[in-house]
Amino acid sequence: MTNPITADRRHFEDLSVGETIPLGPRRVSKADIIAFATEFDPFPFHLDEKAARASLLGGLAASGWQTGGLSLRMLVDEFLSKIASMGGLGFTDLKWKRPLMKNDTLSGTATITSLRRSASHRQMGILTIAFDMRNQKDQQVMTLNLTNLVEVRDPSAPIAGAAQ
Repeated sequence: MTNPITADRRHFEDLSVGETIPLGPRRVSKADIIAFATEFDPFPFHLDEKAARASLLGGLAASGWQTGGLSLRMLVDEFLSKIASMGGLGFTDLKWKRPLMKNDTLSGTATITSLRRSASHRQMGILTIAFDMRNQKDQQVMTLNLTNLVEVRDPSAPIAGAAQ
């Protein structure tokens, strides 16, 4: 039976390994950085420009978690809200390559690196996406691999590689 909520969205069968989704751009202001840090990551290099200049970062920098949150928001806007997403399973290989600084513009890509059907839940496919997030100078800021569940349009279809 087709799910009426996701009927008009792309399903597992519609996705392909290698598909790349452009993300961003999103400029990060001083106010954005301080507001996020005040609530979630209150280190001086996220809150105070003088302290930030004296730190290893050399200036006011966004929290890595803010970079991750902004990247996920971009993925939802450009991709996850358009597919029959059933929720996330987690992430691996998170790397903050360089800080996202005040007035930087964050953008990047999310590339589908693997797709497989769940053997135990025939209505679900498992999607892995590799993030490559960069600043306006094309310097890599963050990478990570995200795994998500995606609804299968036809759960009765054979699962490739499975014994029938």
